[in-house]
Order: sequence, then C-alpha cells, then structure tokens
Amino acid sequence: MSTMDWVLHVDLDQFVAAVEVARRPELRGRPVVVGGAGDPTQRGVVATASYEAREFGVHSGMPLRVAARRCPEAVFLPSDPPVYEEVSQRVMATLRAFPVVVEVLGWDEAFLGAHTADPEALAAEVQRAVAAETGLSCSVGIGDNKLRAKIATGFAKPAGIYRLTRDNWVAVMAGRPTAALWGIGRRTAAKLAEAGLATVADLARADPDELAGRFGPKLGPWYRLLALGAGGTEVSTTPPVPRSRSREVTFQQDLTDPAEIDEQIVQLARHVARDVLAEGRPAVRVAVKVRFAPFVTKTHSLTLPAPTNDAGDLEHAALELVRRFDRTRPVRLLGVRAEFDQPAD
Repeated sequence: MSTMDWVLHVDLDQFVAAVEVARRPELRGRPVVVGGAGDPTQRGVVATASYEAREFGVHSGMPLRVAARRCPEAVFLPSDPPVYEEVSQRVMATLRAFPVVVEVLGWDEAFLGAHTADPEALAAEVQRAVAAETGLSCSVGIGDNKLRAKIATGFAKPAGIYRLTRDNWVAVMAGRPTAALWGIGRRTAAKLAEAGLATVADLARADPDELAGRFGPKLGPWYRLLALGAGGTEVSTTPPVPRSRSREVTFQQDLTDPAEIDEQIVQLARHVARDVLAEGRPAVRVAVKVRFAPFVTKTHSLTLPAPTNDAGDLEHAALELVRRFDRTRPVRLLGVRAEFDQPAD
C-alpha cells in the first residue's frame, strides 16, 4: 500500500460523562447525566449524557427535568469545566506526540493530518495511547478530506474506526437523509425535504441554480457540494478565529417584570462587551435570545451602525432588541451575543 495523505477525526466517546465516570468508578454502567448544577429539580439543560442514559432518550440540550422524567434512575451531576479542560489538554498532548498535524476542534475532538500507508493502524495506535493516558475511549473517522473524516466518526462510534472516502461515499451516503451531512442541521434538512430533497443523493443531483434561488447564492450550491462529499483537506494548528462572543443565563424563577428583564440584559451585554474588548476585535452585529416559559426560544438580531467594542453601544443594541419581544410572557432564559466581522473567503 502506498503512503498518502489522510485526515483522521478523533472524537472522545461521551467525553464529559466519561470523565465523570472515571472520577467515580462506581457509576460505570449506570445512566449518568451532566448539566447545570446537577439538580433536575432546578432549571438547566443536559450538557452530555452517558450511553446508558441516551437509551432512555436523554440528549444534550434537553431540560434536566425532562431528562429526569425519561430516566428516573439517572445519576445527575453538575458540570465541572476546569476538570474537562485539564483532561482535554492531556488528550491533545497525547495526539501531538504522534507524527501528525493536530487541529483542535474542542474539548473532545480534533483533526489529525497524517502521511501514512496504513491509516487504520495509526488510528488504533491513537486509541491505545489515549486510553493509556486518560482511561478514555475514542472513535476515529478516516477520510480523504475533513468532511468525510468527520462523518466517518459517526459510523465508528463507540470506540471504533471507520473509513469514508470518495471510493465508498455513494454506497454509504446516497440513501441517507441530508441531516447526515456535517453542516446540515435538522431545520435545514426539513427545508430541503420540503423542496423534494430528502436524501444525500437527491441533494447531489439538484440543480445548483435552483438551490441558489431557494437557499441563497452561497448556501444553496454549498449544500450540494456537501452532498457530493467535497471538503477541505488542510489540517492546521492555527486556532480558529472566534465568530462571536456570548453570555446567557437561565433563571430558576421566571422573570415577568420588564424592568428586571432589561436590567439582566444590560448585565449580560456588559459581560459580552468585556469579552469583545479582550478579543481585540470590534463587534458588527448583536443578537438577543429569549427563552419563554415553558421552553420556547426566539432570537432577534441587528447590524450595528458601525463596528464597535464600546459597552454603551452594545448595551443600547441589546436593549433595543429585547424590547422587540413579547413583554407579557414569562422569561426563563436570556442571552446576548456579539458577532465579529468575518474575513472574506
């Protein structure tokens, strides 16, 4: 077998839950849910759930109270980000010990750029090294570009290895729903289905001009490229440039007083303004998220008159946005996001 360039996607299995189980071995094999303060009687959402909890329909982003109803026997634990960060750093240091280029995507995943004749053997070595260093298992997707490697990891879970390339792309992906593509979420998939594009094959055969007309001149044709399996191949150690900075808070008791809601928005905007200032780049757009009771989320956004990192400007924009919402409905969550200008492609 000749030596060639490969992209490997390493994804730690049920990372946060696995870290917690490693800290508490007596929880192994039990349904574990991590999120918020770890108290399902309080408001909060699931950060992650163990595979045992997922069998009951518990998933990330679900309210903790719903998770408790679906899986009454689950062990609920508070989120502990500093511990997850420390374990993640150990994992990434383990990956960097290999003759590969490591592009970190988050706490629990990274792309590896490798020049090898046997990517499966390299993937197995990576799995053994991560397990030896941290006790955690990982799944590895192998591809001839980033898109295919990322999607391949889904077929590898848990703790497996899977190769997805141009050679088997059609056989594996053609009949799958468009939501199976990295970059297409459930909402976009629903819109594509409304246009008669239910599967990856449907989308791959779609007319680019018609897609552009329906979904926009950039997004429409891009969706088709995803369906064809196109993706970048460069793995870079350069950290990604943040697209935004945001803060949000969930209230244990619904807010009903508009003045109190405004005050909370101002506090969030001030935190975001400090984050923007620390980033050293001006914000060009502000968004406000409101989650009404019981669990309906809405977002409004606006483009700022000029790029700015001034706290007063961001507060003013956030207040203008929050006043666009229904002021009579009880509020359980508020969020403020400042978005940065993105370099041209």
